[in-house]
Amino acid sequence: MKNKKNIHPAEGFAGLKQNWKSDMSSGFMVFLIALPLSLGIAKASGFPPAMGVLTAIIGGLFTSFFKAAALTIKGPAAGLITVCSAAVIEFSQAQYGGPKNAMLIVATIIMVMALFQILFGFLKFGSLSDFFPHSAVHGMLAAIGIIIIAKQIPVLLGDDPSIYKGETPLELLMDIPKFITHAHWHIAIVGILAITLMFLLPKVKNKYIKKIPAPMIVLLLTIPMAVFWHFKSTEGSYSLVTVGDFWGSIGINYNFNFIATFAFWKYVFMFLFVSSLESLLTVKATDNLDPYKRSSDYNGDLKAQGIGNFFSGLLGGIPMISEVVRSSSNVNFQAKTKWSNFFHGAFLLLAMLLMIPIIEMIPNAALAAMLIYAGFRLAAPKEFVHMYHMGKEQLLIFVVTIVVTLLEDLLLGIAAGIIVKLLFHLSNGAKFNNLFKAKYEIITQNNLLILKIKGSAIFSNLIGFKKMMDSLDSKKEIVVDLSQTKLIDHSFLAFFEHCKNEALDKNELFKIIGLENHKAFSKHPLATRKLKKR
Repeated sequence: MKNKKNIHPAEGFAGLKQNWKSDMSSGFMVFLIALPLSLGIAKASGFPPAMGVLTAIIGGLFTSFFKAAALTIKGPAAGLITVCSAAVIEFSQAQYGGPKNAMLIVATIIMVMALFQILFGFLKFGSLSDFFPHSAVHGMLAAIGIIIIAKQIPVLLGDDPSIYKGETPLELLMDIPKFITHAHWHIAIVGILAITLMFLLPKVKNKYIKKIPAPMIVLLLTIPMAVFWHFKSTEGSYSLVTVGDFWGSIGINYNFNFIATFAFWKYVFMFLFVSSLESLLTVKATDNLDPYKRSSDYNGDLKAQGIGNFFSGLLGGIPMISEVVRSSSNVNFQAKTKWSNFFHGAFLLLAMLLMIPIIEMIPNAALAAMLIYAGFRLAAPKEFVHMYHMGKEQLLIFVVTIVVTLLEDLLLGIAAGIIVKLLFHLSNGAKFNNLFKAKYEIITQNNLLILKIKGSAIFSNLIGFKKMMDSLDSKKEIVVDLSQTKLIDHSFLAFFEHCKNEALDKNELFKIIGLENHKAFSKHPLATRKLKKR
């Protein structure tokens, strides 16, 4: 009997007709999460808050008609705050025309970045995400989380954030005692309540409370508090969200005058790297959660994201990605197709048409609490513990990536993590000529394919191996023989685990032999392994 989970929902308008109730319901629940987060992310990025909602509207209404992944939600992400805010600050300097010109230049950078994303999709670069080791990627995300927390603490406590504009994350963390002494306690009480709720509500067992997104409960409690304490008249202009003239703010935005500068291209590639990589990782994670076990077209999703980013930049929005919190929530809310992403965008559009006066009653301290919670999820202590369990070398790569990112920037951070990982592999017997080239032998026995992997099976040669796997006869059963493989790292073992689970779901054979000949670097089932000396 065929597994019902493998009967995929219809796509296109047939999928809308078939699943509109579940997709509209999920889209509405995701909208409740996306609205406050989109406002907060845009504000933290140095843009008007409503431009985050514009980005999410485009991500929902527009990208859904392209070959985007089925259950991912497109919109602004906390992971891009650091790049976006740094770009706004740098291009606000006098030599670039001052603050009024900054957002025009950043919008142009987003458009150019989007063209590269579309090109990368056509060149089938989606698989390049496999080149980056998991420990370095998670280190980058953890560093982003720490930066978000550092920048939102003064907002949470009601201190004027403009005073600390331009400070590094480490300087902001050192200034926490100053934030506390300068706190406006009416605002701080709202912020502390909001952050407490964000951490406690996910632990509540009550089935009715669990159905309401935590950000919505936070808003339902903190908006009345802001009204009661007269934030609008008694606190500074930074105490409440300011949407302003949303529809008047939308327009054609560009400034190519600085396209020949180093700063322009630095941010093009930082946006391109972070948004593409984080988005591809989200697609991969969402596919694992999909009850129908669909495999997304990474390159198609990259093209859809690029098209969405181009129009977001053109109209004054911020960059979008396939966002992990909203996407996983979309799965949990029982979405069936990408129409849920469309509906989430449609509800956001209605909010901008009908709810702006209510939105402008939201305290910024509540948005800061949501962003701090998002940052904590990226940099939680359990991430450090998880890396340690995978192996001390994984923890080292993770920490090096975090430290270099905090001291320098994201690109140098991820580069440092990759270099440490390569040096570790070389010190454990990997040959230089095998770092980027997979070595294997294919033996065919009737309906069986035996893949003998030789040399080292590591993250940097995984792409070549995946291309070989994609070219194999799908009707054959596969046995991977690792008995002669000198070194097998976590990225390779995670890929094998994914292949094994896919085969199991299809009632096919994918078997791994020869691991008993290796010594694991830790007790984790996917820890790096080295061939034992005989």
